[in-house]
Amino acid sequence: MTDKNKTSGTDKNTSAPASSSGKETPSSSNTAASSQSSNSKPSNAEKKTASTPPEAKPAKEQKRGGNKLAAVAIILVIALGAGLYYHGHQQSQQYNADISALASQVDALKSALSDSEQQNQAALASAAQNTQVLIEQQDKTIVSLQSALADMKGRRPNDWLLAEAEYLVNQAGRQLWLVHDVLTATTLMENADQRIAELNDPSMTPIRQAMAKDIMQLKALKRIDRDGLVLRLNSLQQEVDTLPFANAIMPQAEEVAPEKVSTDVSDWEQNLKASMNDFVGKFITYRKREGDVVPLLTPAQTFYLQENLKAKLDQAITAVYRENGRLYAESLSTAKAWAERFYNQDAKSTEAFITTLTHLSEQTISVNYPEVLHSQDLISEALSDRLRRDLSPLPAEAEALPTEESTQ
Repeated sequence: MTDKNKTSGTDKNTSAPASSSGKETPSSSNTAASSQSSNSKPSNAEKKTASTPPEAKPAKEQKRGGNKLAAVAIILVIALGAGLYYHGHQQSQQYNADISALASQVDALKSALSDSEQQNQAALASAAQNTQVLIEQQDKTIVSLQSALADMKGRRPNDWLLAEAEYLVNQAGRQLWLVHDVLTATTLMENADQRIAELNDPSMTPIRQAMAKDIMQLKALKRIDRDGLVLRLNSLQQEVDTLPFANAIMPQAEEVAPEKVSTDVSDWEQNLKASMNDFVGKFITYRKREGDVVPLLTPAQTFYLQENLKAKLDQAITAVYRENGRLYAESLSTAKAWAERFYNQDAKSTEAFITTLTHLSEQTISVNYPEVLHSQDLISEALSDRLRRDLSPLPAEAEALPTEESTQ
């Protein structure tokens, strides 16, 4: 009885965990079947226990219990792994759902931002277009006001003063660039400014400002007395024929000290030689010179020298009128070199001739003239504008012209 109770007790313990899990698995069904089979055959077990000796029963029962525990442990491990896998799968699905939700939110934000940006760009474009339209309208208004003001100012009886001022400005430009007469050009510009001042028109203020600037530029230019330079050069040409030529130029002779006669009787030979040299020197003089000797010029060379000197002075006169400073300086430098070489330097006329050439060579004959008069274009535009308004057709004629063209 004790063996059967023990056996049944062990069977109840082993089957208890399977029933507690509440799940019908194949392994639990198999263990239940084995337990039922073991319970259904008590007679055979009893027979075996009755036939087997008492020491072998506990060993078999322990082996059966160990197998059942291992099976239960395996089942628990499998169930735990399945539960963990299921839990992880559920979490991954939840994460994926969250990620997809966040992605959809990001896409929605991007689309909203894009729509907002497009709206802003459209608003900016509309504002810029409206601003441009306003600017164009204002420009048209300004142009219409200016044309109306010009029409109010047009057709005045004293416009001939403006035409006269333009003529004076043009004449000043011709005197400045063609004749290089700065004084006359300045006077003409001042007269033109007086004509415009007589108009008493505030719209002529920019023209008067430009004319004042031109007048100041003309007054700042260096004035050259070309007539005085030319007259001096002509007087030098006339003096060329009267200049004295230089004599033959020879180098200075070496000074020889005369030999003195001594009172010593023993120097009779030297005293005799000195006396003989002194006696012969009164008839024949011998001097030693070292250097180049410049001979006298022939009559033909004298003529050519005078003509060439006059030609150089003519070149200087031409350079004065053409304002060629390089040619002017070279001509006077060559004339001065010839005068110093071939004419008598001790004569007063030669000295005055060379001094005059030196003074003239120091004069400046070139001037940087302004390339344009700023008031010339302004006054021409103002006059042409007034004349164009005066010659513009009447409104009735202007309306009739398009109809005639359309009929043709």
